[in-house]
Amino acid sequence: MANNPAFIGIAFFILANFLTAAVDAVSKYLTGEMHALQIVWGYFVAIAFFVLAAAVITRIPLRTFHETRRKPLQILRAASLVFTIGTLFAGLKYIPLADATAITFSAPLIITALSAPLLGEHVGPHRWGAVVVGMAGVLIIIQPGGDVMHWSVLLPLAAAVGFAAFQIITRQLADTETTFVTLFYTSAGGAVISSFLVWFFWMPLDIRQSVYLAGIGALGAGAHFCFIRAFAVAEASFLAPFNYVKLIWVTGLGYLMFGDLPAPHVMLGSAVIIASGLYVLMRERRRAG
Repeated sequence: MANNPAFIGIAFFILANFLTAAVDAVSKYLTGEMHALQIVWGYFVAIAFFVLAAAVITRIPLRTFHETRRKPLQILRAASLVFTIGTLFAGLKYIPLADATAITFSAPLIITALSAPLLGEHVGPHRWGAVVVGMAGVLIIIQPGGDVMHWSVLLPLAAAVGFAAFQIITRQLADTETTFVTLFYTSAGGAVISSFLVWFFWMPLDIRQSVYLAGIGALGAGAHFCFIRAFAVAEASFLAPFNYVKLIWVTGLGYLMFGDLPAPHVMLGSAVIIASGLYVLMRERRRAG
């Protein structure tokens, strides 16, 4: 079983989700002492460093970095990821880790909704129904009009929209761009874009904070590597349901680091979103079959 490609893909995918959960947890901790955009800047600069280091170690020719036919789309992909991570980290300052993650799980549903106008894909009534039900799950978590609602719940929802755009752009690039070129442009582009933005929120860093930022960059680079390895040995549609394992990771990390546990309405909303996402996945598998 250990040599089964599907099993290996699942293992890498679950590890990648743990690493991204750890990035979010450490970033939530750091939001108590620095602006979210400075954390985003440190994250991208560190990832760019690790990507370039990997290129040097593996002796990838420098000309490889120029082998893209769609540079504007590559830059747009990087910008969408900066927006996604920036809004998520900003929301984590106010929202429990598991709550924010649950809201971002609406991204596959947003992708479904946007795939019709942006990609020209046919979205039937079943999938539209799943989108509506899934967004109802988001409303259960957010509780608009409730006494406990905080404006910051809109930030992880914005992150979900940004991540949906990021995934759609990734899908458009997949046919012509190599994985390493896309990873390079995403990390380098994210570092450049966030460097312009962080100027307005900059504060001096001490050694401890610098180590933390380097750490989340290392975790992020490891996550990208694990995602790439997972998709190299297993189909994306097969791995997709395991995205929801991240909710287990963030719930555990949220409790260990911050003493947070999801409220009942968060668990209910999460279940609705996950069920809707899995239904969309089943419909896509059936169409592909």
